[in-house]
Amino acid sequence: MLFHLLFALRGELSLLNVTRYITFRTAVASLTALFLVLLLGPWTIERLRRMQIGQYIREEGPQAHKVKAGTPTMGGVLILGGVLVPTLLWADLTNRKIWILVLSTLAFGAIGFADDYIKVVKKRNLGLSARSKLFAQFAVGLAVGLAVYFLAQVEPKEYSTRVVFPFFKQAVPDLGILYVVFAVLLLTLSSNAVNLTDGLDGLAIGTTLIAAAAFTGLAYVSSHFRFSEYLDLLHQPGAGEVTVFCGAMVGASMGFLWWNCYPAQVFMGDVGSLALGGALGTVAILIKQELLLFFVGGLFMIEAFSVMLQVASFRLTGKRVFRMSPLHHHFELVGWKEPQIIIRFWIVAFIFALFTLMTLKLR
Repeated sequence: MLFHLLFALRGELSLLNVTRYITFRTAVASLTALFLVLLLGPWTIERLRRMQIGQYIREEGPQAHKVKAGTPTMGGVLILGGVLVPTLLWADLTNRKIWILVLSTLAFGAIGFADDYIKVVKKRNLGLSARSKLFAQFAVGLAVGLAVYFLAQVEPKEYSTRVVFPFFKQAVPDLGILYVVFAVLLLTLSSNAVNLTDGLDGLAIGTTLIAAAAFTGLAYVSSHFRFSEYLDLLHQPGAGEVTVFCGAMVGASMGFLWWNCYPAQVFMGDVGSLALGGALGTVAILIKQELLLFFVGGLFMIEAFSVMLQVASFRLTGKRVFRMSPLHHHFELVGWKEPQIIIRFWIVAFIFALFTLMTLKLR
């Protein structure tokens, strides 16, 4: 909204012409998100504390987490505001990709909010049933997949049902209507992967910060004709505005990390983790880097895979692969201190992000 207002006044004040540049608006959106979350953080934390919206700790979880009981949760509403408000202020709202991103993020956040609300009201760490949560995630993924599919029929230069394979520039199959199924699975996996990673102070939001920064670069080069041609990327003309959204994610993540770093003053809850996971998956879909999501969010995928492996092993053999899943809890039980796990996992996430950017030339 602010972008449209300032850009319209560029004739009166030539300095405002700078708002036309994606790089400028991305930087400003990031700073807006950062300061918004920093400023609203104390008020939000205090409100959550007064409303007695505190985290309930699982009995079977690591004993070291017992001291965290009662810490305000559902801080993800602060993240949502930090991402969406700057996006609406600085992005071009005539771009459909922005509205797909905003609505997808809100929808996944709503699922998480419902899950957190049930946990808080019933004072148990179960929330929505697994079936209900998956059904809701499938529904949101279906909506995003159908939107991209139908838009690809009318605007093939802006939207596509093709999937780009990293390292193989000739492998760009068009999935057609099957792309909808692909989108559902990708978004469900992405949202759950971030949710499973959210178990230690600052772990999920720090990893999201790294992934969002990588996607900011990917979105920008995908929208730039010369860069995309040089790097053999599928050119996405309208993806430039996605860069603004990613910039807001970076800023909001930095701001929330200020309050969520060890020892955390507030937890994001499912309202934050599901929204962030859904947002990252939707970004990957809109900039046509769906499979790179597995590298950009490599740490998230490892955490999710550790849970799937643990469950499969226990059901098939009766034995556990890890002392506890997700993987970060295994290292807690091995003896690593929480700050050690967080920093080391961030390093792994950063390596994945660097590898992702390196793949741009390995084609």
